[in-house]
Formats: sequence, C-alpha cells, structure tokens
Amino acid sequence: MYFFLGKLSFLVICYTTNIFPCMLASFPAEAKSISFNGCMAQFCLFGSLGGTECLLLSMMLYDRYLAICNPLRYAAVMSRGMCLCLAAASWISGFVIALVTILFMSSLTFCGPNEIDHFFCDFTSLLKLVCSDTYLFEKVSFFLSSTLTLVPFLLTMVSYIYILSAILNCPSTARSQKAISTCSSHLIVVTTFYGTLIAMYMVPAADHSLNLNKVFSIFYTMVTPPHTHGESLHI
Repeated sequence: MYFFLGKLSFLVICYTTNIFPCMLASFPAEAKSISFNGCMAQFCLFGSLGGTECLLLSMMLYDRYLAICNPLRYAAVMSRGMCLCLAAASWISGFVIALVTILFMSSLTFCGPNEIDHFFCDFTSLLKLVCSDTYLFEKVSFFLSSTLTLVPFLLTMVSYIYILSAILNCPSTARSQKAISTCSSHLIVVTTFYGTLIAMYMVPAADHSLNLNKVFSIFYTMVTPPHTHGESLHI
C-alpha cells in the first residue's frame, strides 16, 4: 500500500502543478492568455496524469482487496516486481490514451472567439472552439473516458463489496470499526472523484452548463486528489 501511496503522491503533485501555477499567474493580469501550443500541452499533460490517477487508484484498490480478503496470498502476489509492473502499466496506459486523444484533436479545425470559458484547458471547453465535425472524435473520447473512469469505478464498487464483507466477518469489533471508518471515508472520496469525472466526460455536454463543468473540475482537481491517499488498512 505504501508503495502505491508514494506513487500517487508524486502523481498528484504533477497533476496540480500542471494547472495551478499558470492559473494563479493569470489572476493579476488583465489579459489572461495562453498560446495554442501551451494550451494543447496543458491539456495533454492533464489528460495523461488524470488518466494515470484513475488507473493507479484502481491498482491501489486491488492491493487493498488482496490485503484484506486474501492476506495469506498477499505477499506472494503483490511482490515489489508486481507493484512496479502495475504502476508502470498505469502510467503508460494513461499517457497512451491521452496521446490518442490529442492526435484526434490536432486534426480538428479551431475557430471562433478563441476564448476558453474555464480556468484551464479542458476537453469540454476546447470542444466549444471546434468548427469541424466532432462526431468521430466525441465517440472515441467517450470510449476512452469510459475505459479510464467507468470501468475502474465499477471495479472499485465490486472490490469494496468484498472488502466490507471481510470486515464485517472480522471477530475483533474494535478493528472492524476502525477498518469501516477508514474504508467508508476512502470510498466517499473515491466515489466523488470518479463520479465527477463520469459526469464531466461521459454525460453529453449539452446536458450540463459550463458553470457546472467548472464545479465538477474543482472537485476532481482541488478537493479529491489530496484526499485520495487515504491510509493503509489492516484488520
């Protein structure tokens, strides 16, 4: 668990550093601007790190599931080599999926006022500036978004069903209460994180306003990342 916590902490630092320095620097300025290449770079890095975080959280849940539900097999299955492979797979998959998205987006034609109604270069705000047909791009993006958000979220829910079942069967009441407290707080944060991402990137853009998008963005960029670390669980 501590291995993945270290990797997640580093990821969250990169994740927030990509957005906030540029955003804070633009507050005092009258003309808040960013170059097209800079915007694309921010979008690509944000998508890569965000996708990696979604996958890394699911790896952490698998680690937690094994530690609680199959403690005798944990040391054999979750060796250091396996942890490195799972972490590397999360990083590589996150960056590859983001690269596919940015390649599709680079083929689109941008026009209009060149104004982004957001506090960073996000997918939905950039899509508002596209003049060409976005049907194929939106379908591909929906599939990639579901791979990074909906699938890990469903796996998280299934894992927690088994985890809670194991906790409730624990003979020690004190340990069970501590585990339930830690588990429930982590589940709330992870559900909020995945839930806002699913609402943001899988619900059609016409079904929610740009102001609501900003609220969702605050949740998955500012509120939940520092709290997704949780704490290790032992019963």
